[in-house]
Amino acid sequence: MAVKKLRPIRWNGGIVYLLEQRDLPFHEKWVKCDTVEKVAKAIEEMTVRGAPAIGITAAYGVALGAVRSKNKNASVFEKEVKKAISRLRRTRPTAVNLFWALDRMEECLKAVSVLPIAEQKRALEKEAIDIHLEDEALCNRLGEHGGRLLEKAKNVLTHCNTGALATGGDGTALAAITHAARKNKKLHVWVDETRPYLQGARLTAYEVAHAGIDFHLITDNMAASLMKQKKVDAIIVGADRIVANGDTANKIGTYALAVMAKAHGIPFYVSAPTTTLDLIKKNGDEIEIEQRNPKEVTHPQGIAIAKESYPVYNPAFDVTPGKLITAIILETGVCRSPYQKSLRQALATAKKESM
Repeated sequence: MAVKKLRPIRWNGGIVYLLEQRDLPFHEKWVKCDTVEKVAKAIEEMTVRGAPAIGITAAYGVALGAVRSKNKNASVFEKEVKKAISRLRRTRPTAVNLFWALDRMEECLKAVSVLPIAEQKRALEKEAIDIHLEDEALCNRLGEHGGRLLEKAKNVLTHCNTGALATGGDGTALAAITHAARKNKKLHVWVDETRPYLQGARLTAYEVAHAGIDFHLITDNMAASLMKQKKVDAIIVGADRIVANGDTANKIGTYALAVMAKAHGIPFYVSAPTTTLDLIKKNGDEIEIEQRNPKEVTHPQGIAIAKESYPVYNPAFDVTPGKLITAIILETGVCRSPYQKSLRQALATAKKESM
């Protein structure tokens, strides 16, 4: 099966171009970000979303700030770049990839600080491009590992958006689906709409259709019924943060799917890059959960379905306990319980491979 590729992040002439994901699937519009503030706003306001894509965009934001700087004084230039990094750190708190990418850009700045400003600019630009290219290669490896777990599945359910729109390549969880679809032409996907922001309905369905894979869009509360009817063979999702014991933060609604999968004896997989690992945190209770705008619930896509005055609880993520996860797919391979051991081994392997 020939799978078409999407690439929603572009770097051209010191400017970041982003596919406006809030307009999908009805309009394909590119947003020009020529200042650090515009990049930061694009992350905050979800023009770009998905943990790996946020990290890549933030890295380009730092490169943009450096490349477009007019400062000739080395110390002032350094302060300007660090100010850009600081601004981008304040955009979204849950996705660890953001901070990983910014840490890497800061380390690059430190490493080249003795060089002429022109060379520092080239180094920072190259670092951001490398982060993007590495994620593309990483997605391919995730797809290969995850695809093997799904090759015999007839019906796979996925939640939120984990394809090219969320990453620098073919995706994380969705990459596993597209890789499996190349060998299994009868593969069918159940796409959770993913309330309240509807990433599944707006983005994942768009990606799966673009790839030419058979699918049906469902509301989130239909999943349990499909499992009971034995119409789901596997569930695969992405992750925004995975801690030492395997507890995983992902889009709100993921935890419910894991509980239902356990009840019905269905394998539940998480696919994510090692940059999503936060092994300093011991368990999911230590993960900060982002609270989103109440209007995402009362006015989805700008359409009022409830009174604006109603009190709203709108966490963007929930935490799935590691004990409910069948396997965690990383670019280094497939990790299984006990995660305290397997995740540390995977991270050590990733670090060794990057040296």
